Amino acid sequence: MMVPPKTPIWMISPAMTSPNPHCSLCYILQSKQGARFQRYAMEVQHFQVQLYLAIGFGLIFLVMSSNAMPTTHEEQKCFGEKYVTKTYFKIHDSLIDSQFEEFIANKIPLGLCDVHQDERYFVPRLLAMHRNLIGVGSHRQLSSSIRIKMQGESKSKLPAQSCQVIIIEKLPSGGFADPFELQHLVHRGVFTDVAVLGDTNLELPSFRSNRSVVEIHLDMGYNMSSGVKDELKINLRLPLHARYAPLGHGFSKVEFGQPDLLMRCSFEGKAFDGSCSFMLKNDDVDYKASPIIWEVPCGIKEHAGVVSAVTFLSAIVSALLIVKTSIYHSHNTIF
Repeated sequence: MMVPPKTPIWMISPAMTSPNPHCSLCYILQSKQGARFQRYAMEVQHFQVQLYLAIGFGLIFLVMSSNAMPTTHEEQKCFGEKYVTKTYFKIHDSLIDSQFEEFIANKIPLGLCDVHQDERYFVPRLLAMHRNLIGVGSHRQLSSSIRIKMQGESKSKLPAQSCQVIIIEKLPSGGFADPFELQHLVHRGVFTDVAVLGDTNLELPSFRSNRSVVEIHLDMGYNMSSGVKDELKINLRLPLHARYAPLGHGFSKVEFGQPDLLMRCSFEGKAFDGSCSFMLKNDDVDYKASPIIWEVPCGIKEHAGVVSAVTFLSAIVSALLIVKTSIYHSHNTIF
């Protein structure tokens, strides 16, 4: 009579030795939970790998971009500050027209002009400028059409890439420009560069905010040609947004003045070698006689209580929905 071989101790599972008849089912459930946990861990590891790859490619792109565009240091070396109005806000805390006009008249030639202006050599002149608001509601575009006359002996020899037209828009407290939206336009090639200086808080109402400045840089190129000899034409649209007006009745008037226009050029030649900025003016036209008015509706004071209550209830309901969705998503992820 043959005796069956004994099972080795290391091959005996808990289900075979446990007196509990349901232990086999427990072992199966534990195996499934372990498989789910392993699958979840693999997904997390896969996500981490993708994240590290994205960060690595992003760093490589930034390094390549910084090496491919070494113009920032050269620009600052030739022209001083990259943005003209940045120097103003280093001296003053807020935008005041009289102080800004004095700054434009006295500080810019000393800070940015390294050579004497020779009128026989190169003098740009403003011929005409037409402006109007486009759109309806609280989000509009400030359209500007500018014609510049290029005169002087060196205008035909001056490379287009060595000159920039700078438009400085002084915005009232009732309107603002979104810096992120403007940077998107720079990436699309609409503007060469742009900066918003001053009060850049996008959430404040008009009665609590200060004024801001939008400085737009445009490289002179063939797309500025007006079809007339020695003349440039610039068409641009600046997206603007209205701030909340004070409570009252009717409309609050937001008035836009005329921008300051400059042309910044670099020169290389036997006579001199350097950079200079020119103010673009036309003394024959009174631009202050026809300002641009944007009428923004005021909130009704009697409705403030109802609006506050509805806003508070909406915030509470939204917060509860977010909490509920987070709990439900976490429960499904674990099990």
